[in-house]
Amino acid sequence: MKLYEFQAKQIFSRFGIPVPPGKMAESPEAAAEAALELGGRVVVKAQVHAGGRGKAGLIKLADNPEQAAEHARAILGRAFKGFLIQRVLVEQAQQFTREYYLALLVDRASKRPLMMASAKGGVDIEEVAATEPEAIARLTIDPAFGPFGFELRDLIARAGFDPTVARQIVAIGEKLYRVFVETDAALAEINPLMVTQQGQVVAADAKFDVDDNALFRHQDLLVYKEEAEEDPIEAEAHRRGVTYVHLNGDIGIIGNGAGLVMGTLDMVTRNGGRPANFLDVGGGAKADLVRQALEIVLLDKNVKAILINIFGGITRGDEVARGVLDATSSMDISVPIVVRMAGTRADEGLKMLEGTSLIPVGDPEQAARRAIELARQREAAA
Repeated sequence: MKLYEFQAKQIFSRFGIPVPPGKMAESPEAAAEAALELGGRVVVKAQVHAGGRGKAGLIKLADNPEQAAEHARAILGRAFKGFLIQRVLVEQAQQFTREYYLALLVDRASKRPLMMASAKGGVDIEEVAATEPEAIARLTIDPAFGPFGFELRDLIARAGFDPTVARQIVAIGEKLYRVFVETDAALAEINPLMVTQQGQVVAADAKFDVDDNALFRHQDLLVYKEEAEEDPIEAEAHRRGVTYVHLNGDIGIIGNGAGLVMGTLDMVTRNGGRPANFLDVGGGAKADLVRQALEIVLLDKNVKAILINIFGGITRGDEVARGVLDATSSMDISVPIVVRMAGTRADEGLKMLEGTSLIPVGDPEQAARRAIELARQREAAA
């Protein structure tokens, strides 16, 4: 679950991380009122789950309430990277001397929290990582103890931060780690971590993602969940209780078991294809589950072919084949479907699919290549 900047700052502030005074507004009039209340120069910032707002002209400085309303009017209702902007954050403008980067995320390799820091804040950190990887200092944290003070001071020194504000940044780093652990966050990022002309360090921007699987432990965070801002297909899959992740390719992937689905994604990619999604139907493959899965996958109009990869353990291959046949017989499907099965009674299941509109394949690599070929044929015919 992704949070807007203003929501992330509410959480950061709750843990004692300093943030600039600001108010969320959903109309130009509300933006003007917020600017009047804050006083002086303000910044009007689009609230949207996408980066690059500054380059797109969605962050504007305003000298007075009238100008704040004018900027809000120009921003609200715009579409940006597929998202509709419905809110702005009106925030007290800050005079700054330096912009740093500080973030926490999960390091998949070490299976531990990873803190990253860079003196090159205020820009796309991905660009810095690609062109100047040495500019990003990293600290892998032992979750049994959390970051020690000397580790944070060493990280700050390696990142090239001004030593005169090191004490403030160490305190912010400790609090950011508390936020990360106590909310089960997947990402807690401050970019930029700004040093003002008065020598104060504040979180001028914030990104905050929470692990959906941990939300049952954080009922207070559920108020931030807004399906309207999620991918619409993912939102529909969530409503139906289907495990689905929308990708950007043209080959729909359905499998039983997360490991098998991930392996199928890798096979398709390795053979030059582009997966359109991750979809796990779980341990079984009954007709109703297969139908639900196909309906979700076909909501993506970019899908040119579907690859169903099933391993029959307790679930038998002939039962899987019957479920797939029952599901597809009651649906109007115009894209080709390749079905690969292995395990218990897989041969019997594949034989049941022969002579139908489905394309049975026993070898997984061969199935991936066949799905890619069929997708390309449809693309060429379009």
